Amino acid sequence: MDPPIDAPAGSSTARGPADRPRPGPHDRARCFGALVGAGFRRWATYRQAALAGLFTNTVFGVMIYSLMLAVAADGRRPGGYEAAQLATYVWVGQGIMSVVHVWNWNELADRIRSGDVTADLLRPIDPFEAFLAADLGRALYSVLARMLVPVLVGALVFSMYLPQRPHTWPLFALSLALGTVISFTLRYLVNLGSFWLLDVRGLNAVWVLAASVFAGTFFPLRFLPEWAQVLLWFGTPFPGLYQIPLDVLVERADPALQWGSVALQLAWVAVLIPLARRVQRAATHRLVIQGG
Repeated sequence: MDPPIDAPAGSSTARGPADRPRPGPHDRARCFGALVGAGFRRWATYRQAALAGLFTNTVFGVMIYSLMLAVAADGRRPGGYEAAQLATYVWVGQGIMSVVHVWNWNELADRIRSGDVTADLLRPIDPFEAFLAADLGRALYSVLARMLVPVLVGALVFSMYLPQRPHTWPLFALSLALGTVISFTLRYLVNLGSFWLLDVRGLNAVWVLAASVFAGTFFPLRFLPEWAQVLLWFGTPFPGLYQIPLDVLVERADPALQWGSVALQLAWVAVLIPLARRVQRAATHRLVIQGG
């Protein structure tokens, strides 16, 4: 491909999404599934890290639940939660924290800085889809390796709330999957900032702080004033990462609000994925690789 008129001599541009060969739906599905499996196998190799994470989640679970139990003493229901619901919120929350992954993720940013992203842009599958598939594989592994043990520890030591409505279990699984997709898309948008900033450590710091505070990982957002809850629920996607899946599981609200919360997550997915694709197109259309 000829370089653009304004590109330096001896340079070339990476091909954009329109230049890639387009596989059929069946091939794309097979490729996506293979990448999910590859992401699972990749993270399954870090066994010592998983064990260390389990220990950390368990210790923090005891500490956080002890604080929650003090708040709920004398029959009080802070945020509308009973003590058993708070136990489920804390212990399942410690498990899904690694599933949703509200921490730093720099893989795409590193590939942008090194120039390796050009190889991703030349592949038949879109980089967003490829990284999403790998992240879903990571999340699936985290369910097995990082989520089940804290939940079992909490169930053995404390009285936890078990859902009473049959639809809650599949709805929680759907909500957790949507929360993972929302988290990945936000992390992907942060990494896309490397096309303009090169160093996204500042954006990553903002992301981790916002996701930790506004998603309900430090404390349930139901503890906040009602106006703040409304602002966070409808003005930001962060409650969909953590608060909504846990509220669905502990049946904090009636069934209509359970379904409505998951519908809100779907709405954010419908907004964020096209946004990520649009930002990616804007970045790759101006990408120039020196010496290519």
